[in-house]
Amino acid sequence: MSDTPDSVVRTYIDTHRAAFLGDLAEWLRIPSVSARPDRATDVRRSAEWLSAKLRETGFPVVEIWPTAGAPAVFAEWPSGDPTAPTVLVYGHHDVQPAAREDGWHTDPFEPEIVDGRLYARGAADDKGQVFFHTLGVRAHLAATGRTAPAVNLKLLVEGEEESGSPHFRALVEERAPRLTADAVIVSDTGMWSEDTPTVCTGMRGVADCEIELYGPDQDIHSGSFGGAVPNPATVAARLVAALHDEDERVTVPGFYDGIVELTDRERELFAELPFDEAEWLRTAKSRATLGEAGHTTLERVWARPTAEVNGIGGGYQGPGGKTVVPSSAHLKLSFRLVAGQDPDKIESAVRDWVASRVPAGIRHEITFGAATRPCLTPLDHPALQSVVRAMGRAFGQKILFTREGGSGPAADLQDVLGAPVLFLGISVPSDGWHAPNEKVELDLLLKGVETTAYLWGDLAAHWRAS
Repeated sequence: MSDTPDSVVRTYIDTHRAAFLGDLAEWLRIPSVSARPDRATDVRRSAEWLSAKLRETGFPVVEIWPTAGAPAVFAEWPSGDPTAPTVLVYGHHDVQPAAREDGWHTDPFEPEIVDGRLYARGAADDKGQVFFHTLGVRAHLAATGRTAPAVNLKLLVEGEEESGSPHFRALVEERAPRLTADAVIVSDTGMWSEDTPTVCTGMRGVADCEIELYGPDQDIHSGSFGGAVPNPATVAARLVAALHDEDERVTVPGFYDGIVELTDRERELFAELPFDEAEWLRTAKSRATLGEAGHTTLERVWARPTAEVNGIGGGYQGPGGKTVVPSSAHLKLSFRLVAGQDPDKIESAVRDWVASRVPAGIRHEITFGAATRPCLTPLDHPALQSVVRAMGRAFGQKILFTREGGSGPAADLQDVLGAPVLFLGISVPSDGWHAPNEKVELDLLLKGVETTAYLWGDLAAHWRAS
């Protein structure tokens, strides 16, 4: 093999593969389940383990940052070049609950390699994808002869993502001066498939609410009073029925104001993906697609805002009949948001819409949870182009583009730091995040290592040039 930078990277990775996987297995044995109070010590132990490993990797600054909940880990490795961009890598070290009786073939916290796959809770979500940065930066140094990365490299690895990141935004706001970056790389995401490497360019935001509707002070006889007083369950049903029009567009006034529409180029890129709608329906356990007219299924779940009824109830729910006008009813709604939508404005619009449709005689209360903002990376952003080139070198094929329909804390980093968010992940749908027998494909994990080994030099060179 010729002594090219790429060959040096691959040789370095191959040489250190066993030690890398051994270290990762050691970390995966720590049951850092943030949702369980009895595992708080393990979450702390996970942060301490990662801190020690980052120091061993070469990061000169490594700190454990406490929060009102579980601790986060921060690390920093300055480039030494005053013109180099600063990159912040985000991930999390906490994991979902897991037990053998959930359907695991092995102990979820005793990693096992079978047929090129590493099985353990956190293997893909997210310890494996955080940890590939450690070997990647060392391979980068080996190939370039540098003693520090080509970019000013920072890591922020939180400990509560699997519990909804309740203290993350406050942490980012408090530590913003330390977290300042030109770009954020999120390694808590995935690719289309094993054969189709992709880069995600955006995630939707989310706002959710509960609506309580109150009518009579108690359930009353539907024969004596029905048809003469307002029924809160009927009002709930009418709100739900009015939420969408015949084209499945959300009817809340102002809901679509300011959204960033898909470009023709983005539509073309979505269409390049090997999407099988019938297979997608089987995964969705559904029998037909339905959504906003004029958009494909992928466009609907990735790039269009939505309103969903998550729950509806009210009145008698037991066996047999009970002829009453119920005293109350309730709804749970969620709104997935896309770039250009402000959660605060959506909340205000929904409140006004509900108030306008609730009749006299019905009292209502509406409560919103904490919202997550959407994030979107422009296709021509130099940092995104560097990610695509680095992945292309590692995978040896064209990199396609996706978005994510879900939401995550990455938007807080974009919002507070004012930096674009990019996604670099190698997980695939079969990895089974949050499910029994979670795993990571070892070949793809090492492709993640290789990608980061190329990324820092590419990013520094091309961003500086731009």
